[in-house]
Amino acid sequence: MRKIVVVDNPKDWGPKIEDVEVVDAQTYLTDTTYTDIKNARIFNLCRSYKYQSAGYYVSLLAEARGHKSIPSVTTMQDLKSPTIVRAITVEINDLVQKSLASLRSKSFTLSIYFGQNVAAKYEKLCKQLHDLFQAPLLKAQFVYKDEWVLQSISPIPVNEIPEHHWRYVIKFAKAYFARHRFSGARITRKTYDLAILVDPNEKEPPSDKKAIQNFVEAAEAQGFYVELITKDDYRRLAEFDALFIRETTSVNHHTYKFARKAYADGLVVIDDPVSILRCTNKVYLAELLTKAKVSVPKTLIIHKDNREQVEEELGLPCVLKKPDSSFSQGVVKAKDRDALKKELDKMLADSELIIGQEFTPTDFDWRIGILDKQPLYACRYYMAKGHWQIYNWNGKKQDTEGDADTVPFEEVPFHVLHTALKAANLIGDGLYGVDLKEIDGKAYVIEVNDNPSIDSGCEDKILKKDLYAAIIKSIKRRIDNHKNIRTDE
Repeated sequence: MRKIVVVDNPKDWGPKIEDVEVVDAQTYLTDTTYTDIKNARIFNLCRSYKYQSAGYYVSLLAEARGHKSIPSVTTMQDLKSPTIVRAITVEINDLVQKSLASLRSKSFTLSIYFGQNVAAKYEKLCKQLHDLFQAPLLKAQFVYKDEWVLQSISPIPVNEIPEHHWRYVIKFAKAYFARHRFSGARITRKTYDLAILVDPNEKEPPSDKKAIQNFVEAAEAQGFYVELITKDDYRRLAEFDALFIRETTSVNHHTYKFARKAYADGLVVIDDPVSILRCTNKVYLAELLTKAKVSVPKTLIIHKDNREQVEEELGLPCVLKKPDSSFSQGVVKAKDRDALKKELDKMLADSELIIGQEFTPTDFDWRIGILDKQPLYACRYYMAKGHWQIYNWNGKKQDTEGDADTVPFEEVPFHVLHTALKAANLIGDGLYGVDLKEIDGKAYVIEVNDNPSIDSGCEDKILKKDLYAAIIKSIKRRIDNHKNIRTDE
């Protein structure tokens, strides 16, 4: 993706930075050469972002051309409104108080150059403000009224940067622009930007570190700049073309917030927010699969008015599931009436509806990985030692998870593959893992996962690195299709 700095006058921006073009606003607005560029990120350093100014139109036309503009027109509007500024910055109030605690004055101006300040002690505050209001050059005005309050935040005209700050500005700019590309990409220019959302502290992530590295290598080989991001990078999503979530998803969680924002911003997203909503709620899945006549174990949507029918409908023991359960957590087996009453009391106190299913023990569950409505891999996940589930979170550390093996598709019974595809295709065309039990020659869907496990040495055992390449290729195709649609419009 081309990086273009737009200024009112080329003399405003002196330093030359590798892989960064500098062009004046008039040329960018009127020269058809820039109209026809498909992949560009525009860094708008015009002196003014006022409505209908040249700076305003640079970002407006950039967005119309399908270019990624920093700042966006939305950010420009946010900067104008003290109400919006205060609302957006509420979440960093503690950081503001901590960062400015040593000041003795009643007012303070913080200059933010490409997310940094000349004083290292304000580094974290500058980064947070820059992430909230993505503009290259910002000036934050604080006043003290019982506590420090952000009174306003506004762009710094590039021609008003103090002379003695320029050496810092150049240093910060070089680091900033380098962040947007794979270092060393001098010969092969990276066309796409991919963010992979991970949680370094997650105990059982959907992909281990080796698998994440395999995704990174596969993406770089296909022309991507790749960056691993965390929940702290929410405001940076506009920098990327696609978001790939490799963290356990949930609706009441930042993963859904990331997916929703990325989708709204026009990024390609796996897992997309609709898939997260559909897959993470067992009540929705039960209704969807039953209506589509997909085979599932005998299932009952339980509420306070039919709880007395559970034993009669499902028998004992039976399985109870919280609507948003995942990785066997929030799933219990009620062995007898006392256990059933206890678990129903507990679960129905948290949710109006829960899922009950007939207990169908098997030695293993099938997992069929599906991408773009086609099978990608097939695994058998065996039950944890001495347990009825794949995961036993209360067992000994070495017995937490059962064994697994990956098998070629020719070894997967047709009815298992067919049922898995039918279930996944009801959700969408993303990346899914369908769990099934095979009983007496028939396949029963247990659940559809929007965020399936892909670990090195397990799901990739047959396809190896081609598995990672296939997923990245799908993301790349989606980006290209999205850009073509926007161009046609």
